[in-house]
Amino acid sequence: TIGYAARARMDKLLLIDDEADVRYSFERIFGRKDGLELHTAGSGEAALELIPQLKPDLVIMDVRMGGITGIETLQRLREFDSKTPVILMTAFGTTQTAIQAMKHGAYDYILKPFDVPKLEEMVDKALGAARSMKQVVSYEPLLEKEDFDLGIIGQSAPMQEVFKTIGQLAASDATALITGESGTGKELVARALHDLGSRRAGPFVPINMAAIPRNLVESELFGHEKGAFVGADSRMSGRFEQAEGGSLFLDEVGDMPPEAQTRLLRVLQDGEYLPVGANRPVKANVRIIAATNHNLQHLMQQGLFREDLFYRLNVVPLRLPPLRERTEDIAPLVNHFQKQAAAGGLPAKRFAPEAMRALAEWNWPGNVRELENLVRRLLVLVGEDSISAEMVEAELASVRPAEAQPIEVDSLAESVDQHVRRYFSTLDGAAPPAGLHGRILREVEYPLIVATLEVTRGNQVKAAEILGINRNTLRKRIRELGIWSGR
Repeated sequence: TIGYAARARMDKLLLIDDEADVRYSFERIFGRKDGLELHTAGSGEAALELIPQLKPDLVIMDVRMGGITGIETLQRLREFDSKTPVILMTAFGTTQTAIQAMKHGAYDYILKPFDVPKLEEMVDKALGAARSMKQVVSYEPLLEKEDFDLGIIGQSAPMQEVFKTIGQLAASDATALITGESGTGKELVARALHDLGSRRAGPFVPINMAAIPRNLVESELFGHEKGAFVGADSRMSGRFEQAEGGSLFLDEVGDMPPEAQTRLLRVLQDGEYLPVGANRPVKANVRIIAATNHNLQHLMQQGLFREDLFYRLNVVPLRLPPLRERTEDIAPLVNHFQKQAAAGGLPAKRFAPEAMRALAEWNWPGNVRELENLVRRLLVLVGEDSISAEMVEAELASVRPAEAQPIEVDSLAESVDQHVRRYFSTLDGAAPPAGLHGRILREVEYPLIVATLEVTRGNQVKAAEILGINRNTLRKRIRELGIWSGR
């Protein structure tokens, strides 16, 4: 243990790592930092003996160590201390590690080699949380089988945030709303929330709201009694009944018709539902997980989605990043899909570095699903043992969006002019509200970007060229305005 002279009250930081180089790095970064007292331990066992006497304000430890692991150390620590913030660090950013870390109440999770300013910022925030009564959530114990496979692959920073949120939600029964473009893996995340939660022994029942005829939605959700309508020759259980004691996954909830939205809102408010044609309500013992690739707030503005239902569903929002925002995950995903294909009898092949670079530069309007399909096609169609950049580019060219069509700028300007004048006419002589410039810009910019993306079929490079802005600027505005491109 290494300690430094303290003032009247210094924050105590305990580092647990079996690598001497890491301990030395921490001594250089934090050893003589004002207001901080650094202590180190070379193993989880040694740290558990030290912690009761030391009473650190923050613990940072490696996940993989000789002896007991960081996860096991965290588990034992939580048996007698549920409040001290713990930051886990590892060189292996697996799905399981990130989820388990957050599920057991880790304050945060960082990958090696770490960025020093980011680490210092994380430490400052964690110590601030410790001073505020150390409000860290306490989670359920480890799953008995640690080597589960959720099918969610990602080492990038955006996916690490997703894994953290999954872990935090695992011990909760809260309603969750998963948003993200088509093909980002929303159902996989929904299944992970179910499999890691307290309802994992119950059924997981998915239903795609966009695939159900409008007149059958309520019957599919809530069931119906015999004779409830023409053609109802027998009683039918709905998805709520089928999901009793488990989780109901409402995929594409943004496509739910208004009358079904009203019925769903009543279930969320009252905890019961009425089958079609029934006289008595039925208690609903179901966790709701919803997902959509639509911007629900934009649908609310158009009167297509109930605002009160949105807030009932959006208790815990979870946004899945598109693949183009996590291109560092492409190589692990390709390896994962190859392993899956090999299990089905397809041969594994080597992707040349230039081929991986070509994959990273593609826009991926279909996201992870599109990548998986591409990998499978290449494994089937390519006879060689190695896949070159030319092979990847040729396959991508076969599905490349069509060239952008020219936009009539004059007619577009005329439409904008009509929109603004129509808005002023609704004021009926009253003074315009404050912030009018920003409001009009947002109202005009949203349809402008959407229309341009539709013309280019989701190709952001072409859209940025047409709009005359930088691609990164376009991506930022897409995120800020809540536009899902590439559909």
